[in-house]
Amino acid sequence: MLVGIGLLAVPLAFAHAGWVLGAFLIFSYGSISCYTYVLELFAWSGSYMVSSAKILGRIILSDPSLRCYTDVGRKAFGPWATPMISIMFCLELFAVSVLLMTLYADSLHSLLPHISAYTYKLWSLVILLPTVFLPLSRLSYSSILGILSTTLIIFVIFVDGLTKQNTPGSLWDPAETTMGFSSWSNLGIAFGLFIAGFGCHPLVPSLARDMIEPHKFERMINLAFAIATAIYALLAVAGYLMFGNAVSGEISIDLLKTSGYYKPLNHLAIWMLVLSPLSKFALTIQPLTATLDILLRIDSPFLSSIEEMKLSGAQTSRENVKRGLRIVLRICVSVLSVMVSILVPGFSRILAFLGCSSAFVLCVIGPLAAKASILERCGILDGTIIVLASSMAVWGTVALIL
Repeated sequence: MLVGIGLLAVPLAFAHAGWVLGAFLIFSYGSISCYTYVLELFAWSGSYMVSSAKILGRIILSDPSLRCYTDVGRKAFGPWATPMISIMFCLELFAVSVLLMTLYADSLHSLLPHISAYTYKLWSLVILLPTVFLPLSRLSYSSILGILSTTLIIFVIFVDGLTKQNTPGSLWDPAETTMGFSSWSNLGIAFGLFIAGFGCHPLVPSLARDMIEPHKFERMINLAFAIATAIYALLAVAGYLMFGNAVSGEISIDLLKTSGYYKPLNHLAIWMLVLSPLSKFALTIQPLTATLDILLRIDSPFLSSIEEMKLSGAQTSRENVKRGLRIVLRICVSVLSVMVSILVPGFSRILAFLGCSSAFVLCVIGPLAAKASILERCGILDGTIIVLASSMAVWGTVALIL
């Protein structure tokens, strides 16, 4: 989850922020995100009482009724937090679905440019709509494409950079770069691009629950973040050196339009980026529509075949109406994702919006605010991080709107 499609825009984030702030931001966000992961998920017991910084994790594992991120929010802030967090999750998942659609269309257009990216997005509905009705047990197998495509694109970038001798696109002959940030607006966008890659906090509570040895969580998460941050930093540096300030919002696009590379390898990597979003789209839509089902009260109860046979005619009719509404909802969400991707076509802009509007809140501000609410006090370090994260989120959002 940490090393996903967000890494494609990290070189652009470096171009916006410059060498000095870019290096500072990527390592700072990695460290802060790791810090708040540990806040959420470290075990609560006498042998693990290291400091109050682990309070959220201790809550998760100390109370059997707490299973997810939303439960922590409800315990910290009260019942009103549940719908608010659900809305944030819906916003994040919808933005991811738009991001996947944009990546698919941009990658396919770079391979077959005689058809516009908008047309590819419209055609994608023919493929995507049937998949949103498939069970997760079948869709989960397709997620391997995402892992393979991410690994391959990293490999290809370094192969291309090391085999090409002249700029642009060479690690031996770097393109023009800058030490400082390009503009105040672009710096705000860089905030969102950098933090978006580390934004998967809501998925980790279940990981801590499933661990055979939960006391090893902190060591595991430190190692995971060290590896992920190193990959982001290496790719950002390599991409920025290869294409400089002219780097695209998706570095994969630069690999195709730059001459001097081994084209078959690059084409294979981009085709993987075409297939990966198509396979992940339904996986992203499923939890979004499931959450909306609950919020709209059209979710289906879990009934056995015997219980279904005992339903009255009126109950059966209501269930059929709900089933029809769920089908309509999935179609509407899929169509809306495509339409938004057409209206807001920039991959990097959508990713930056995802970082500013969602990742800052769910990954930094939320865990620290919950800790402060539960302890009924806020430390200087936590308060400073909350203020800075809030300022960066607002800064980046305003920059994107402007």
